[in-house]
Amino acid sequence: MRIEHLYRYPVKGLSAEALEMVDVAAGGALPWDRAFALAQGDAPFDAAAPAWIKKSHFMCLMANAEIAALKAHFDPKHAVLTIRAPGGAEIVENPLSQTGRVRLAAWLAAFLGESARGVPVFHHIPGFVFGDQKTPVVSLINLASLADLAAKAGAPRHRLRFRANIYFNGTPAWSENDWVGRELLVGGARLRIVKRIVRCPATEVNPETAQRDANPVRELRAHFQHADMGVHAEVLEGGRIATGDSLELV
Repeated sequence: MRIEHLYRYPVKGLSAEALEMVDVAAGGALPWDRAFALAQGDAPFDAAAPAWIKKSHFMCLMANAEIAALKAHFDPKHAVLTIRAPGGAEIVENPLSQTGRVRLAAWLAAFLGESARGVPVFHHIPGFVFGDQKTPVVSLINLASLADLAAKAGAPRHRLRFRANIYFNGTPAWSENDWVGRELLVGGARLRIVKRIVRCPATEVNPETAQRDANPVRELRAHFQHADMGVHAEVLEGGRIATGDSLELV
């Protein structure tokens, strides 16, 4: 098996950044993956005692399809986050500073308009991952499974609808669904598959058009009798992961 694509998503709900390589640490997600998030004004999130809460409390594709039109890029070396909107409007700020986060929150709230609930707060908490799972994970998708879904649906399904970190080839479609509990060597890291990923309405949003133009959850249930696409894994042993690296079940 081989890694074909590698991505991180610095801002929860916003666009992917393609990577050539990344170093992962035991117990962590990909560095800067879901490191930032816009909490809605009515979210029960306490930055002083951060704890996992449901994605519906944040700006997310499940509720805010329009954010798929935003293109985000984070430069860790210079601590600069750039978010561009259709038409050329953009914001460039330091998301590691309080001033920068306040400005980012205001800009995103203006973009969301009525979809912003109360006064949203843009968060970054060192070491905290704003993921959809209660513990940091790495997500993997078998491109053969994605191709099988597209074939059954009769239309292409862009891989970034599913917002995984690692997309790989080299094993039959859906074989990854039997990997739960098994260990996987991925480049220089060792992972343990902890669960299948049950998909939600976020996958309805086309990442290229920001329109809800398909229903992958319904398609999965109709053709495969489940709503799963991909698997989550915890990092047991850190190391370097790169596109082109091999994946090997232990």
